[in-house]
Amino acid sequence: MKGNAIYLESQQRRESNARTYPRKIPIAITEARGIQVKDADGRTYFDCLAGAGTLALGHNHPVVIEAMKDVLASGLPLHTLDLTTPVKEQFVDELFDLLPADFANNAKIQFCGPTGADAVEAAVKLVKTATGRSGMMSFQGGYHGMTSGALSLTGNLGPKRHVGGLMPGTQFLPYPYEYRCPFGVGGELGHQIGSQYIERLLDDPESGVLTPAGMIMELVQGEGGVIPAPNAWAREIRRITKERGIPLMIDEVQTGIGRTGRMFAFEHADISPDVIIISKAIGGGLPLSVVVYRDELDTWEPGAHAGTFRGNQLAMAAGAASLRVIREDRLVEHAAAVGDRLCKYLEQTRSAVTCIGQVRGRGLMIGVEIVDSEQNADRLGSYPAYPELAREIQQQCLKRGLILELGGRHGSVVRFLPPLIVTEQQIDQIAEIFHESVIAAERHLPSLQGVLG
Repeated sequence: MKGNAIYLESQQRRESNARTYPRKIPIAITEARGIQVKDADGRTYFDCLAGAGTLALGHNHPVVIEAMKDVLASGLPLHTLDLTTPVKEQFVDELFDLLPADFANNAKIQFCGPTGADAVEAAVKLVKTATGRSGMMSFQGGYHGMTSGALSLTGNLGPKRHVGGLMPGTQFLPYPYEYRCPFGVGGELGHQIGSQYIERLLDDPESGVLTPAGMIMELVQGEGGVIPAPNAWAREIRRITKERGIPLMIDEVQTGIGRTGRMFAFEHADISPDVIIISKAIGGGLPLSVVVYRDELDTWEPGAHAGTFRGNQLAMAAGAASLRVIREDRLVEHAAAVGDRLCKYLEQTRSAVTCIGQVRGRGLMIGVEIVDSEQNADRLGSYPAYPELAREIQQQCLKRGLILELGGRHGSVVRFLPPLIVTEQQIDQIAEIFHESVIAAERHLPSLQGVLG
């Protein structure tokens, strides 16, 4: 058996310079089950990346594997474009059963290509067709994918710097961020100012911004730093868009299917969107994405959005099985409970160290913002981001058998996205490893040596 070093050398030699995760998580995975993976050197890790939230049931869940085996043994086709099959029908039944009834009863579904980004592209075309408008509204800090249209809606500047000709007409709006309020006031006042700004922008005949074809948003920003939107703000945005006939598009690619402690993140605010974009967890670990939307938007022509791999039968079988397990095993409620448990541990760590500005999130979508408390705080008491320390914490965690990802401004937010099946005992172990790693990382960096004695 080859070791990590051999695989990594080969990967570096042959794969694109655009590769990402191996640069920060330099391992070769040879075995995986549940919440744990094993590398080519024989080391075992808790996987709190889990396919960027894709693996709701963890690796190789027996029910999901059995569902795929049944399809392989049945003689059903594996590839059907958008022709229907019993497997596809079952998947749609399972998904619609999880949606709020008032939405599902008047909804249509479009199967897209394998990724969430393709579903975003489809959703943009849908609302532009239905409204006859061309512009879009998105939010600072939002992440919607790396294809051209989706990247145009994404806040992160890095991937855009060397790519010209992105989709024109995108207006970025302030997103409520408690720790780093875009208006410098924070709290409830901050999100009230934000929603009032958006409403006045849309109503001002001199704003320079035309009424958009749609508004896209995450209700917990993932790559932007695990930032939950206040429920009151989300309800205001829904009111504003509804009154003005602007389709509200909720990107549930990462937040959907129980991740935030509700089946869908928009349910926290008790709102009903016009378009829901879903991927990741719905495929049971395999590539699958869909757009579900109100039927009055269904005005596009046949073939308006296509894709060769929108008929992935194995993904639909795995997805239907995964959705069924999530519902029957009450994993949504479990995610809320164990997520609260992890947050309590993380708050204890925050109290014991100097470098954690905020612990935040919902369910099992949690972020820890790493800051430099030796620098001056702003008027809200928020310290500058500390990306170097965040990277050191990530590496200290990896040494101790915990895989985590970074995100947020300057890559300074440590992100927890464990499978929904994580147990209380595993949560305790994960929290202990993280606590030890933060302390070790603070001591390791010269600027903070001696702070903890």
